[in-house]
Amino acid sequence: MSTSDGHGDDDGARPGAALAAGAGGLALAALLLVALNLRAPLTALAPVAGDVAAGLGLTSAGVGLLTSIPVLTFALCTPAAAALVGRWGPERAVALGLLAILGGTLLRSSGSVGAALVGTAVLGAGITVGNVAVPVVITRDFRRRAAGVTGAYTATMNAGSTLTTLCTVPLAVAFGWQWALAGWGVLAVVALVAWVPAGRSLARRHAGAAPSGTDPSRAGGLATSQRRLALLLLIAFAGHTSGYYGMSTWLPTILADRLGLDAAAAGGAAAPFQLAAVAGAFLVPLGLAGRLSERTVATGLCLLWLTLPAVLLLTPQAWWVGVCLAGAAQGGIFTVIFTLIARRSPSVAGARRTSAMVQTGGYACGATVPTVLGAVHESTGGWTAPLLVVVALLVAMSVALWVAAGPTRPTLPRG
Repeated sequence: MSTSDGHGDDDGARPGAALAAGAGGLALAALLLVALNLRAPLTALAPVAGDVAAGLGLTSAGVGLLTSIPVLTFALCTPAAAALVGRWGPERAVALGLLAILGGTLLRSSGSVGAALVGTAVLGAGITVGNVAVPVVITRDFRRRAAGVTGAYTATMNAGSTLTTLCTVPLAVAFGWQWALAGWGVLAVVALVAWVPAGRSLARRHAGAAPSGTDPSRAGGLATSQRRLALLLLIAFAGHTSGYYGMSTWLPTILADRLGLDAAAAGGAAAPFQLAAVAGAFLVPLGLAGRLSERTVATGLCLLWLTLPAVLLLTPQAWWVGVCLAGAAQGGIFTVIFTLIARRSPSVAGARRTSAMVQTGGYACGATVPTVLGAVHESTGGWTAPLLVVVALLVAMSVALWVAAGPTRPTLPRG
């Protein structure tokens, strides 16, 4: 496999030259099977959290630790994952990430607290490698279709989350929670079977690429314009992930407290926040294909994201409007941010470094905000102050993304 950053394509220098139709279709299919593994094993835990707690003798705090470790891993391991992708190439990095996902999934279900903690960390590390490597492949091999491919990638991640959320409980009833969680390792096996030949094909195609050390854009690190883009997108992604993990954690409780719903009804009412993200991921390529500017698409999605805390603050009886609109928006915002990285980075190495910087800072914020919101709620005795914190985070996201998505000379023609 190639050990370069993959700067070359058919001319050995430009990222994003079109793949042949057949090869591109197979590579894209394999890439989406990889994406199916980048959230699904994590969301599988929540529906059977009670069974896991009983089986392992964990408190609620212990189960909470199992759910928070992966997000912390995303932040802590992203720099190492970016270095791995740069040294080994994205093809081998993705394969290694899938092996870690498979191993972590199985280890988490082996039946002891220590194995569950270590397995969850290994699982999170494997997903982190995929988080970094997949955008690199999109930048290098699908740049002219970056919005559509990134939208499909985002939608597939959310579809995987929906699949495991809906099916883990029936599997646990039939086979027990350990087999139910371990069984999702089959997704990693299927992705490996598809990715290994596709990755080899991509590596052969880029075998003649210039070594990453010869890329002039890497002299002194990121160029000034790329550092500015990275900083703006870091702020935007931090606001987005903070809002996402904060609302994902507390939305059912907020709905229960403000509307008087029982736990089951509140959980069901919160579900569209995740499900609508599948549709939201496709809003971005559809909007850009309709000749809307990146700034227009980003601004519209930011306004939709803000409807959720606004509705919960002002008219909680209309909760379903905010849940559905913000759910679609949060899937779209993720797509916008990584489409901007793919389109506006001058090289594959620049895209990799920008993506690593954005994800490190963003996930670090996302990992802490649910705890912060819980503390604010306890200190104030209500949900108004926590929701205002979410509004502030989303406003910061909106401003940064509005600036980042402003007009610029495209690096490559859009196709």
